[in-house]
This record gives sequence, C-alpha cells and structure tokens, in this order.
Amino acid sequence: MRLLRTPEDRFSDLPDFDLPAFYADVDHPMDGIVRVGYVEAGPPDGPTVLLLHGEPSWSFLYRRMIPVLADAGIRAIAPDLVGFGRSDKPADVADHTYARHVEWMRAFAFDALDLRDVVLVGQDWGGLIGLRLVAENLDRFAGVVAANTGLPTGDHAMPDEWWAFHDAVQQAPVLDIARFVQSGCTRTLTEAERAAYDAPFPNELYKAGPRAMPALVPTSPDDPASQANRAAWQTLTNSSLPFLCAFSDGDPITAGMAPILRRAMPGAAKLSHPTVEGAGHFLQEDKGEELAGIVAEFTRDLSARG
Repeated sequence: MRLLRTPEDRFSDLPDFDLPAFYADVDHPMDGIVRVGYVEAGPPDGPTVLLLHGEPSWSFLYRRMIPVLADAGIRAIAPDLVGFGRSDKPADVADHTYARHVEWMRAFAFDALDLRDVVLVGQDWGGLIGLRLVAENLDRFAGVVAANTGLPTGDHAMPDEWWAFHDAVQQAPVLDIARFVQSGCTRTLTEAERAAYDAPFPNELYKAGPRAMPALVPTSPDDPASQANRAAWQTLTNSSLPFLCAFSDGDPITAGMAPILRRAMPGAAKLSHPTVEGAGHFLQEDKGEELAGIVAEFTRDLSARG
C-alpha cells in the first residue's frame, strides 16, 4: 500500500486551531505501519472524549469544541481518519475499506493510546466507524454521543440527498473539499477556514480517502460491511451503555436516524436528547460551542456516577 504524507507546512496558520499535533503509528498485520495524526487538550487524568470526524473533514472541524471540553476538565482527543488531515493517506481508492478504517481507529485508540472509559462523539463517518468501535469494544467505552450519523446496513434506502452527494463525489474531476464542507453548513466559512479544509490535500493524488468514503457506505444488504454492521446493531441494542443523540435540525441526510437510535438503544431510554437548532450537517462548525456543552454535561454526569 502506497502512502502519501501531507507536508507539515500545509498546516501552518490554521485559524483558531493552534493545538500541537501529535502522531501515533498503528501497525496493521497486512498493511504495515500507518501514521495517525491527532490533537488533544484537557487534563490527562480527566474523563476522556474521543471526537471522530467524517467525510471530507478532519480534526479541524472540532476546533470550536475542544477548548470548551478542556475547560470543563475533560481530556478531548480528536484524531484524523486515515486518508484525512495530518494522517497518512493511502494513495489508491481501493486501499480504503470500511473494515480497514475501523481497524485503524481501533489500533489508534486502544493499541497506541490505551484509552479506557471513553465517551465517543461521532458525526458522519465518525459515527459509522465509531459505533463499530463501541460495539466491538464495549468494555472500553463509558458512553456515546451520536451527532448527525448512523450505522447503515444496506437494508434500508439512503435518502436522495445522500445519493446526490455520492454522485457528486464520484463524478467530480477535481474534488473541491472546502465546497463540500460549506454545503453542509448553515454559516458561511471564511476564506481561511476553507483553506484549512483544503490544507490536507495538496493535489488530487492525496484525495483517495474523500473519494472512496461515499462508496463504502453500505447501500445493499450484501455489501461487504453489512454483516459486521448488523452484528454491531445487535450488540448495541442489547447494551445499556448510555447513548445520547444530539442531532441538528438542518441535516436531511441523517435526520431520520435520530428517532431510530433513540428508540433502539436501551441506553437512550431515560435521557433527554437535545436538538441543536440552526445547524446543518456539520453541526460542529455551525454550533460547536453548544454541542461541546452538551457533550461536557453528558460526560461529567457519567463521570459523577462512577
């Protein structure tokens, strides 16, 4: 597998994102060593929140949330998915599979960082990957915050809005990362913010990850990831793990998943699930401080219970 690594100078002068970068090498038995970039803030001994981004963003998406969480006494860790951000980028679309992305994040969180009692915050692919991590490593997690995400098995149709995005990514000769992020926000990104979303990708050779991800979403019952996702549903719906839904009111792609998750997850039954108003698909961009407050309160409540 051929890996590309974005030059460090691409990440200079990022707006409101001056956290130091850290790196962890994860070793896959078949694919070799892949470097995962991440940022973290907050007390090392505080309750831990794992912030997983989705397509086609990177940990920059969480810049409004991390300081709020850190100030609340929470250790906030935001890795870049492989193929995104500061992480290594497999150069071929075929190198990206759902199973590999789950394994890369598992190895990062548990082999490299040895995280325990973690609260997952997953949005977009951060939930598709993160909910698999939770289901397959229940003993490592204290709770879940699902934000504009789901766990598709291919047994139900995807919304038209998702197919429009899927087709746009497939057909674009040049993938305009910042434009896709902007299309999922209600606020207008500044030029510096748009440049930050483009920063991990010096040219089209670096964009195999963003190009691959839409096609990895299970859209038919016999998709390669469908069986594993069904197994994850089975585990999660038989678990009492606290499960909070914090969806926005302006995301047609994932809106239908919020009531399904609230009904299906036993750990969601006695919780009050907030709606983040005035936010689009990337609610971290539109209402990051508000979402961080929700996550902080949930995490502190879990920690107080012991």
